[in-house]
Amino acid sequence: MSHNSALPATFDPYEYLQIVLNPDGTITRKHNLLSGAAATSDPSHHTIPSKDISINQSNNVGVRIYLPRQALDSSSTVKLPLIVYYHGGGFIIGNVAASVFHNFCSNMALEFPAVVLSVKYRLAPEHRLPAAYDDAMEALHWIKATQEVWLKKYADLSSCFLMGTSAGGNIVYHVGLRAASQIDELFPLKVKGLILHQPFIGGVKRTESELRLMNNPVFPACVSDLMWDLSLPHGVDRDHEYCNPTVGDESKALDQIRVQEWKVVITGWNGDPMIDRQIELVKMIEQKGVKVKSHFCDRGYHGIDIVDATKMKDLQIILKNFVLS
Repeated sequence: MSHNSALPATFDPYEYLQIVLNPDGTITRKHNLLSGAAATSDPSHHTIPSKDISINQSNNVGVRIYLPRQALDSSSTVKLPLIVYYHGGGFIIGNVAASVFHNFCSNMALEFPAVVLSVKYRLAPEHRLPAAYDDAMEALHWIKATQEVWLKKYADLSSCFLMGTSAGGNIVYHVGLRAASQIDELFPLKVKGLILHQPFIGGVKRTESELRLMNNPVFPACVSDLMWDLSLPHGVDRDHEYCNPTVGDESKALDQIRVQEWKVVITGWNGDPMIDRQIELVKMIEQKGVKVKSHFCDRGYHGIDIVDATKMKDLQIILKNFVLS
């Protein structure tokens, strides 16, 4: 199926997402959409060592840490930047073990090199927003205080970047705003920049790109609408600030980001229905005097650079320049 063909009118977003809505409001996830890869702390020639750590058992919040081989090989005592990564999945599916995110994080650790820490957060509708933001924030507080040897020994906590793909990009924005107002509480963890990779954002009134790509088979409107229905707090619409960052009054928090001199990068593709909103978000952040770079490319589609090896390479070059600059 080409990426601009129309969907059949009878298209079922539940079927597309491989989920079933239960009478009690929870969902059953038929896991084949984002199947998993185990962590392995045994580095072979082809794998980056990784390990899973639970940080809050009652909420099932945890992290998967990826250690670049450079950290193990070298006699160098230079610590590496820390990338805290939040996976995608529209807040309702996905996890740190999903192969697509596991491989993406492994590749980042290898390419940069950097210590990459992928956060396992609670999913909606069982845990609606702001649960994911709360868990994402809890992970930052855990990082600052932990004695975990991979972080203590190899990660430079004063050079931390928050990165997320799709829903994870949305998390980075909202957690970035929170973290900017908690600089002292997070010390010695110091955030240097935010990476919003194809951030998942929306609003009630459709933009031109949402109308143009309404029925694109990769991320049709009915699928993103369902994701928002299941993840936003009960009783609000898509013009809630969790979904539509241009409506909330975040000027104080954005001022903090400007004062801290954090850098922001937002990436997207012309074939992603959210491209117009992502461009608007760049303008809004820029107007607050925050240093923001954007990389919007032609064609492509939502999620292309975590599944297409060539596009992933291109993205990594952009991100590497951003992190190391």
